[in-house]
Amino acid sequence: MAKFGASAGGTATTAPRTEDPYRYQLGFGNHWSSEAVPGALPEGGRNVPQRCPYDLFSEQLNGSPFVSTRANLQHVWMYRIRPSVAHDLIEAHKETPDIEACFGDNNPETTYTPLTYEWDPLEAPAGDEAVTFVDGIKTLGGYGSATAKEGVAMHMYAANASMENQAYCNNDGDFLVLPVQGRLDIQTELGRLMVRPGELCVIQAGIRFRVALPDGPVHGYLHEIFGTHFELPDLGVIGSNGLAHPRDFETPVAGFDMDVSEWQVAYKLAGKLYTYNQRHTPFDVVAWHGNYAPYKYAMEKFTSLVCGMKEQLDPTAYTVLYAKSKQPGVALSEFAVYTPKWIHAMNTYRPPYYHRNMSTGMLGMIYGKPAGSVRDIGPGCLSYESSYMPHGDSYDAWLEATTKELKPEVQSEESLGFMLHMGAHFSLTKFATERNRSVKKVKDGEFWGNMKGHFMDHLDVVNKRLRAQGLPALGEGPA
Repeated sequence: MAKFGASAGGTATTAPRTEDPYRYQLGFGNHWSSEAVPGALPEGGRNVPQRCPYDLFSEQLNGSPFVSTRANLQHVWMYRIRPSVAHDLIEAHKETPDIEACFGDNNPETTYTPLTYEWDPLEAPAGDEAVTFVDGIKTLGGYGSATAKEGVAMHMYAANASMENQAYCNNDGDFLVLPVQGRLDIQTELGRLMVRPGELCVIQAGIRFRVALPDGPVHGYLHEIFGTHFELPDLGVIGSNGLAHPRDFETPVAGFDMDVSEWQVAYKLAGKLYTYNQRHTPFDVVAWHGNYAPYKYAMEKFTSLVCGMKEQLDPTAYTVLYAKSKQPGVALSEFAVYTPKWIHAMNTYRPPYYHRNMSTGMLGMIYGKPAGSVRDIGPGCLSYESSYMPHGDSYDAWLEATTKELKPEVQSEESLGFMLHMGAHFSLTKFATERNRSVKKVKDGEFWGNMKGHFMDHLDVVNKRLRAQGLPALGEGPA
């Protein structure tokens, strides 16, 4: 099999690094042009010439309807050695009982619950069993439906084997990949990405890819959105700078293989897998142009916003990416990261305050420990808080935070965590609540059972002030 690297059609690219041998184009939402062989792209003004350069096949992939606003239109033109239609009969693949893409009351494999759950990382594959990235995906829950193109899913993955002569395509939605252990060498139709722990990677629906494991066994998180794509949040009064900078997002450059061996391509549709075989590599795109392309982002580069002398910001102030729902003004999903930052607000409650939120929240850690978390969440773990259910710190944490001397301090030093806020009721799968041996049902009653109401310690002062206002003291009836 011959492999060919990439140039970027004249566009400046990053240089290879020790931990990452690939080059990238910088920016978010750009319309890229990239060719691995000079002259492989048709001349401007024509996407489908009568005969493409080098007799390549032109093929368009649309990530949005043909009729869309220009701001929402996402597509890519690929110029490949063989078109994607050249394959054998499509057949149903093996059963995937731990994968879900349709959530709700009509699915007996999922259930809504107000209970709090936590999960440790998925167990490593047992024995000598070879488990690839695709085989190692397990669904914890979600809401909505891939078939309705509105909703989300949350998965974990654990794998110990590279995908060899196998490609995967998610027809249900976009994947947000978050490695915790081990790099992922991801080959896509549009080029290669090396994704390490601390980086996120987005692979849009319909783009075929394969995952190799250069560091051995891996595990991590996988967030999926249906019917829409991730965007950068508006900055509003923040102004021109802050949060995730567009220039820090990295998109691959064209690279292709010349391979005529047997390949299997698997498609996920409504949570089920379908496969076909073909006698050539699916990674034969010599050139491409468009704005529908995978990308990665180093979350350590996030520009965190903190408050001044008082109060704290809502966690959405740390949003890297968000996805719109069909309801105006309501996000389908918000992905926020917690990076090291100075905390210097004085005379304020610094840990997460007690709150109830209409969104479903999920907290995970890439490395380090969470700041102010009431849970023992380590790298690769995940916690779940159902919408509108109360949560916050333990009584001991509250007592310390309300009595200690406040000084400027660095929070989340040498740590990287994330929070997902999802704007609807979220159902959990039977895998998450029953079959996953790493699940922990949190006993909220025991955790907060020692809470005390210190208001009662101040009744003498309270009653004195009430009487001074001509009001009855507490415990006394009207005069």
